[in-house]
Amino acid sequence: MAKSQGREFVWLQCGETGDMNYRVSINTRGGVPEAIREGVRKYSPRLRRHTVHKIKRK
Repeated sequence: MAKSQGREFVWLQCGETGDMNYRVSINTRGGVPEAIREGVRKYSPRLRRHTVHKIKRK
């Protein structure tokens, strides 16, 4: 299986609780998309509502 170049796995960290709830792959070739860098609204199981999640690299 070929390894995809230009993609990277990152965690999405909740801005309110600090939990890392999601692991996603993003395309890093050409820079990280602005929409992801600013934050993505995802569901936080601890708070049971949607909050802003930002990129966290381990």
